Amino acid sequence: MPSSVVHAALAAALAVGLLGRFYDRRALAVVLVVVVVPEVDTALGLVMAGAHRTVLHTMVVSAVVAPLLYWETTRADSAIRSRWGARGVRIAWVGLLVHAFAHVALDWTHLEGINLLWPVLDRFFTLEGEMYLSASEGFVQTFVDVGRDPETGRSVIDAGQGGTRAETHVSNPAQPDPEPDPGPVDRRFPVAVRGWQLHVLLTGAFVVLARRLQSDRLNRCGDRSDSVSDD
Repeated sequence: MPSSVVHAALAAALAVGLLGRFYDRRALAVVLVVVVVPEVDTALGLVMAGAHRTVLHTMVVSAVVAPLLYWETTRADSAIRSRWGARGVRIAWVGLLVHAFAHVALDWTHLEGINLLWPVLDRFFTLEGEMYLSASEGFVQTFVDVGRDPETGRSVIDAGQGGTRAETHVSNPAQPDPEPDPGPVDRRFPVAVRGWQLHVLLTGAFVVLARRLQSDRLNRCGDRSDSVSDD
């Protein structure tokens, strides 16, 4: 599964692109905290079956928070806007997008996926399939497969749905197995377990470094301009 480091790398790249003039180390730190928050449900798995990839790995969080955040930041006496101004509003929205796309949606594509609509619907979904243009078949996509049950004749939609929370366990460092055997437990804290994950990690680090170097250069150019103006 994507490690927290990979999630953070993708979040950093999104922060650089979306924060604009509000980007700095503090804003980046807030975004990175937000992107790792969903991992808290890993610990909840010790007391709640199937909590990992369920409690905080659900798109319902974004669906609920988005309209609330819009309402809060557009009202006349907005607490966020009055305290942090436009900068706070931008960071809040970027944090929400990072939660949805750099963490939840990324985990949607791996292992057993996520409990996509919990608690509205208790069912794990995995985003698997392919999409392509074929000279003989035309446009083809298999992420959502619509078929017909041969026994009942009813339409059946396969969107990668799996088991319920109680039936599904996603291995993680806190709980590698739902019922571990007695003896030493192999707890692995992944960094990058696929080539593309290492690619995302390095790309995120490069983007942050490039932004830092660009900012330093702009600051030096600004200092020189100020010196010329003073002269």
